[in-house]
Amino acid sequence: MSIRKENAMARAFATIAFTPAVRSQQSRMGSADGYTRFLSGDETSLDELGPQEVDFITARDGFYQATVSQTGWPYVQFRGGPIGFLKVLSSRTLGYADFRGNRQYISTGNLSGNDRLSMILVDYPNRRRLKLWGRTRLVEGADNPEILDQLHDPSYRARPERAVLITVEAFDWNCPSHIPRRLTIDETHQEIAALHRENEALRAENIAMRASTVSGTPPKS
Repeated sequence: MSIRKENAMARAFATIAFTPAVRSQQSRMGSADGYTRFLSGDETSLDELGPQEVDFITARDGFYQATVSQTGWPYVQFRGGPIGFLKVLSSRTLGYADFRGNRQYISTGNLSGNDRLSMILVDYPNRRRLKLWGRTRLVEGADNPEILDQLHDPSYRARPERAVLITVEAFDWNCPSHIPRRLTIDETHQEIAALHRENEALRAENIAMRASTVSGTPPKS
């Protein structure tokens, strides 16, 4: 990704996130000058996802999303599913199948009145985090089953109620500081298996060294 495009991406993020109140706090804390460059420049390609973002998004099995209610309160929810359930449909569009949960429909209701959505995707093992802002379109399954077929993993037994389509407005890679390193059960098993393989290799090397010491023959490299 070129420097010009990275700056354009940062400008999209700054335009949304750096409100007058935020800029006031940056000025008060002495960081405003460092962020000024993100608020200038052209506005081309502000919201296109590149290969790095696409690979990161499609490798996730969950994300946090925030919507805003009619009373102005934010609502944050974790959405999970099989790896890749959040799909990149184009360089500007994401989508996922929305399944029936506890039937409170808080996120759905919020999005029907305010289409703004923010998301945080975290790779805990590698301590990486991507923030996205977008505008949503809810598509009921009965109205467009083709979209649900495109988003739904057939190996996942539940049937989705609707599709959530997200037009990306901006994104930003977050600082990895303070992200705890956590592993899923599968990831833990993979790490343990790698340690076992390393341990077996070291054990075999140790046995070969002991044998060469007894026989006086150098071990085979």
